[in-house]
Amino acid sequence: MKKNLTVLGSTGSIGTQTLDVAERLGLTVTALTAGRNYKLMESQIRRFRPKIAAMADETAAKELEVRLRDTDTRVLSGDEGVIEAAKLETDTVVSAIVGISGLRPTMAAIEEGGRRIALANKETLVCAGHLFTEAVRKNRCELIPVDSEHSAIFQSLMSGKHGEIKRILLTASGGPFRKTPAEELKNVKKENALKHPNWSMGAKITIDSATMMNKGLEIIEAMHLFSVPAEKIEVVVHPESILHSAVEFCDNAVIAQLGTPDMRIPIQLSLTYPDRADNPESELDLFKAGTLSFERPDLEKFKCLAIAESVAGRTDAAPTVMNAANEAAVALFLRDNIGFTDIPELVSEAVDALGALTAGSIEEVLERDIETREFISKRI
Repeated sequence: MKKNLTVLGSTGSIGTQTLDVAERLGLTVTALTAGRNYKLMESQIRRFRPKIAAMADETAAKELEVRLRDTDTRVLSGDEGVIEAAKLETDTVVSAIVGISGLRPTMAAIEEGGRRIALANKETLVCAGHLFTEAVRKNRCELIPVDSEHSAIFQSLMSGKHGEIKRILLTASGGPFRKTPAEELKNVKKENALKHPNWSMGAKITIDSATMMNKGLEIIEAMHLFSVPAEKIEVVVHPESILHSAVEFCDNAVIAQLGTPDMRIPIQLSLTYPDRADNPESELDLFKAGTLSFERPDLEKFKCLAIAESVAGRTDAAPTVMNAANEAAVALFLRDNIGFTDIPELVSEAVDALGALTAGSIEEVLERDIETREFISKRI
């Protein structure tokens, strides 16, 4: 087991659960980063005593520094402070920053070389997958997925060889509107969209689950993580969220990973792999789980998933533009500035307008991201 841990995005849903697991495993926390929640960050620092804490928001960093005068933790600020924290010597870096803002810190952590990257930031792979995986290889890092679905695929692949993969079966809960008629989605309020039936997650990813964009992002993520083309990845709606994904091999054997819908299970494996550690919580009782059901996704209703499937194999800026447009649109929806069904409409418009541009470097990826957000802001 790796002993030293840096958590990028420690105050978010994945970050807080990672620290719970780290405490149970007795790991040493080297560095923490967050956006602006300095009160929770202070609590985490007093609990784990990291060498460095970085707040992307400079005002929050100043407040945190005042509060931590009685500790030895050094407080850094701004995006560069987060990047510096990501570079600090450690065994494992958990990348749990939500959105494109996780790209530069995660790449900075990789470029230090020789460490494990426990990846929960899917947008990094969506926007710069080929750059990211090449950096992992070049710098001899170990990449372990944290997402429950990709962790399940990772575990299932232990049963065969890469060349034996027939299909990856990527499961989706279907979100809170799986049975909602398409014509009623235009009236959806954020309070309803934020009520996921199974998982406890942050606001952005919960909305992505409601639109099924989250599953579209995960298709692209899986392509890069497991070096498979989009046509070998099939989304399967599984509302019980017990079977977290599966791999079908060439002999038609299907190997799956099952468990309760608790993110601490894949988080723990990302820290302990190739070993497993006892987990006193979240034991799966198949008798209580009962019937497991599976169905095809409705691409007419969940247009975000259809958009993601259409750009999954593209090597231009389309995946970056789609991601940026979605982030911007979800933020607008959470502020009650647009309706639920406006999200896929805005994403589609942005991909049509900007998707054919190039995104062959980190700089170009970030440029496309900015241009897309400007495009969305002008549409409102």
